[in-house]
Amino acid sequence: MRDAARSWFESLRDRLCDAFEAIEREGGDSAEPAGRFERQPWTRPEEDSAHSGEEGGGGVISLLRGRVLEKVGVNVSTVQGSFSPQFRASIPGASEDPRFWASGISVVAHPRSPLVPAAHFNTRMLVTTQGWFGGGGDITPMFPESEAAAHDAARFHAALRHACDRHDRAYYPRFKEWCDRYFFLPHRGESRGLGGIFFDRLETDDPAQDFAFTRDVGRAFLDIYPAIIRARMHEPWTDTQRQHQLIRRGRYVEFNLLHDRGTLFGLQTGGNVEAILMSLPPEVRWP
Repeated sequence: MRDAARSWFESLRDRLCDAFEAIEREGGDSAEPAGRFERQPWTRPEEDSAHSGEEGGGGVISLLRGRVLEKVGVNVSTVQGSFSPQFRASIPGASEDPRFWASGISVVAHPRSPLVPAAHFNTRMLVTTQGWFGGGGDITPMFPESEAAAHDAARFHAALRHACDRHDRAYYPRFKEWCDRYFFLPHRGESRGLGGIFFDRLETDDPAQDFAFTRDVGRAFLDIYPAIIRARMHEPWTDTQRQHQLIRRGRYVEFNLLHDRGTLFGLQTGGNVEAILMSLPPEVRWP
């Protein structure tokens, strides 16, 4: 399924970029140009001469800075190589053979308006001597206790629940609870946002269905998050709300630098640093 997975992640990237660019054309100050994605390919150098002929792979950073979406990145990568000795014990199948292949898509959106929630999404396929899918998505309103935030989160969760229920009704409660545990900042005793789903090492007896589920999660995010943006992007906001947004973004930075597994995986496997840190907001402050 490697070629099919890589093709899917790349096609989903293109559809998401089209959706975000359409939002840019529709919203914001008409005096400002609509944002467009700039794509930057990168190559991961081959690191293991013992496996000559196996390229390290690479990916493409797609980054938009616009009038509605202050910063949104949609990255895809397909890489292969060998896990470092200190990393092998934590990856299923890597202790038998350290070589791996991984492909995936990662999306992080930081809207300009403090009334439009930020969102994250990623799905991936990882192969060692075993193979599995993982990923998920979550929503981060800047005013998480507001009625508007609760409404947006309910829409977001409903879309993910529908995608899960198409495959297994046990998925949504299980993956929601996993997300709630994962996107938690223990040093602050608070959640990063209002959750979503998170799953890893999805490896059932039917890999084709695992892949189908992964695709449905991607389609759900593609359908619901742009819809949430459109519902809020024309609402007026104040400078006080903007300052609050910048402080709340600090929680995003703290989580991604201290606790995020994807950040750790990327840095320890020789990934592109700019792609890995794409998730960080463009402007942030601490009180």
